[in-house]
Amino acid sequence: MLSEQTRSIVKSTVPVLEEYGMAITTRFYENLFVAHPELLNIFNQANQAQGRQQAALANAVHAAAVNIDNLEEILPAVVQIAHKHVSVGVLPEHYPIVGEYLLKAMKEVLGDAATDDILEAWAEAYDVIADAFIGVEKDMYKQTAEQENSWIFFKDFIVTRKVKESEVITSFYMKPADGSDVPPYTPGQYISIRLSMPGEEFLVIRQYSLSQAPKSDEFRISVKSENDNDPNGVVSNYLHSGVNEGDHVEISAPAGVFVLDMTKVSPVAFISGGVGITPMMSMFETVAKSTPERPTTFLHGARNPLQQAFDNDIQVYAKMMADARYKAVYSDEPNGFITREMLEEYVDPASDVYVCGPALFMEIMIRELHRMGIPEEQIHYEFFGPAMDLNTNSE
Repeated sequence: MLSEQTRSIVKSTVPVLEEYGMAITTRFYENLFVAHPELLNIFNQANQAQGRQQAALANAVHAAAVNIDNLEEILPAVVQIAHKHVSVGVLPEHYPIVGEYLLKAMKEVLGDAATDDILEAWAEAYDVIADAFIGVEKDMYKQTAEQENSWIFFKDFIVTRKVKESEVITSFYMKPADGSDVPPYTPGQYISIRLSMPGEEFLVIRQYSLSQAPKSDEFRISVKSENDNDPNGVVSNYLHSGVNEGDHVEISAPAGVFVLDMTKVSPVAFISGGVGITPMMSMFETVAKSTPERPTTFLHGARNPLQQAFDNDIQVYAKMMADARYKAVYSDEPNGFITREMLEEYVDPASDVYVCGPALFMEIMIRELHRMGIPEEQIHYEFFGPAMDLNTNSE
């Protein structure tokens, strides 16, 4: 429990964090990697280069300060981040290192404004928050280790098939190198792939959604190739060009909280843009095979038919279902976007709605769903990369 004085001091830093949070977290990562370059084997350097990781941490620190009187409010965010941590192998011994360099960054950026009282209060608050993360992640590691056919950290897999799904998306089918089966997972979850890439000093790790319904012996991910100038595409492009059938990759056990609620038979809608279709495929196939009577909608936006993956698969699954509606739209064509009118035509307001795609796409979709009167608790969405704030205000 934090003392009233500590909570009061931490709350008093909220305006400062709003103004200087990004500067603090930027300095934090700079200093951290100089002192502990081995952590570059864990952190996504593309997100660092674009400032997304710094922004995500700044938002998390700010949220902790705002909710310091009731840290339970940030528990959903803690769980979501903990899933990412477990998928890349974050350990309890990493937290004191992060705390040390976060406080140092506060002092360097804020100077004399970061008084001893403020730093001591934040040190105390950080310890409480770190203990929450450590506890949640310890339970996750334990549950993963106890699950049938599962493992913790990374395991050697072989790419057994490589299938081109569209001009830009390729699927990779992967099986454990030791011949064992894979653990079950909840549709919507992701795995981390760890690679040693030519020209890279450190290992690289990326998360990719599992793109088919659970199977006992294999995982499938479906990866979009990116523009060569896009730092987010370095690993994805290497998978396309440098990883082939028979090659080995290291994979983490499945993780993630953007998952299909398989207990429901009420209406469900999947709305995706671009490569955001990948977790939807796992969910849609699962509904088709396990609850085919469930009223289901699938709306997808792509640039053009050549870039869209899984069109035939979706139509096959839809035919297995009693009440499935599917529509794809293409932005290269006139009026080629998912509109409010389309949402009203296809999405039952009683639906649980799953949204995945580029940030702007999700903002627009969620905003329109709100305007249709669909409550927040029925709308579920996923980011590829560090979570960002979405402007989903319907006003």
